[in-house]
Amino acid sequence: MTSSKKKILFVTSTRADYGKIKSLIIKIQKNKKFSSKVFVTGMHNLKLYGKTIGELKMDKISGLIVHNNQNKFSKMDEILINTIRGFSPILKKFKPDLVVIHGDRTEPLACALSALLNNFNVVHIEGGEVSGTVDEMLRHAISKISHIHLVSNKTAKKRLVQMGENKKNIFIVGSPDVDMILGKDLPNLAKVKKRYDITFNNYAIGILHPITTNLKNLKRETKVFISALVKSNLNYILIYPNNDHGSDIVLNEMKKYINYKKFKIFPSIRFEYYLTLLKHSRFIIGNSSSGIIEAPYYGVSTINLGDRQKNRLQSNLIKNVNFVEKSILKSITFVKNRKIKKRKFFGEGKSAEKILKLFLSNKIWNISNQKNFIDII
Repeated sequence: MTSSKKKILFVTSTRADYGKIKSLIIKIQKNKKFSSKVFVTGMHNLKLYGKTIGELKMDKISGLIVHNNQNKFSKMDEILINTIRGFSPILKKFKPDLVVIHGDRTEPLACALSALLNNFNVVHIEGGEVSGTVDEMLRHAISKISHIHLVSNKTAKKRLVQMGENKKNIFIVGSPDVDMILGKDLPNLAKVKKRYDITFNNYAIGILHPITTNLKNLKRETKVFISALVKSNLNYILIYPNNDHGSDIVLNEMKKYINYKKFKIFPSIRFEYYLTLLKHSRFIIGNSSSGIIEAPYYGVSTINLGDRQKNRLQSNLIKNVNFVEKSILKSITFVKNRKIKKRKFFGEGKSAEKILKLFLSNKIWNISNQKNFIDII
C-alpha cells in the first residue's frame, strides 16, 4: 500500500446492509491511511421504513452522500436506473480506489455496474451465498461484475470459483455482522424495551418479506402468517418488510393489527437494539435471513416460512414450514419453550479487522479492472 491515502466509497441502501458493514466503515474512517465517503440511498431515505439514515448520523458516520432514488410506488427496475443516475456523478467526482458494496439488492447491483463501466474496482461482501429468490440472482450478478470478493466461508468461495472468479481475488473474512452479533457493547434489554416502549415480559420476533417472483400468493400467505401468530396467543415484535415490490401487500395486512395488544409493530429497529431483542426472544418466525444467520449465534430457534431462504444453510435450529396455518401453529408449539445450543456458522467475528488488515496490505490495490473467466480444469 502506498503512502498516499486510498479513497474508499461505501454503498448502503438498507437497514440490513448497514448493520453488516457498519463496523468496517467505522474502522476505515478512524484510520488515517484512508479517505472515505458513504453513498446513502434506498430505504434509508424513506419515512415509511423509519428513515434509517438517522442511524448513520447517530453513529457519527462522516462523508455521507444522500441520494433519493425512489418513492413508495417505485418499481425495482426504476430504482436501478435512478440509482445509477445518482451514483455515476459521485464516482466521477470522488474517483475512489475501491467501491465497497454488500449483498444482493437492486442498489448494490446498480452501483457495481456503474463502477465497472467507469473503470473503478468493486469489492463485494458476502457473495457466493445462495437463498432461493430474486435476491440470489442479483447477488450472483453483482459477483460477476465485482473484482474483489470478501466471503463468509469456504463454501461461498467454492461457489464463486465455480462461477469463473479468480480464487486469488477471493478472501474468507467471515460475515461482518457477526462482529455486531458477538459484540460486547450491545445495549441491555431494559434499555431497549424502554426506548421502544415494549412491555412484554417474553416475546417472539416476526419478519415477513415479499417474494417478488411469487406476488400472486403474497396476500394469502401474509394473512396465514398473521392469523397463526394471533391464534398462538403469544406476544410478538413485528418489523416492517424490506421495500421490495409487494411490500405494500404485507404492510396493509400488518397495519390491520396496529392496535392488537399482543403485537408491537415497528417500521425499523436500530440494528444493535434489534440484536438484543433477538438474543432474548423465544424464537423468530418469518422469512428473514436473520433467522438463518444471526439467530443461531444466540441459540434462538427459527421458524422459516416458504421459499425465500430455502437454499440457505440448514440446521436443527431452523424449522422450515410452508404457509399452512396448522403447520405454523404446530411449529410454534414445538419451538416456543425449546432450549438449544448456540451455533456459529459464519465465523467468530473480527471480520472488520480482517478486512482492514487486507486493505492495509498490498494484496488488492493492483488487481486489474479487466476480469477474465477462470475455467475449472
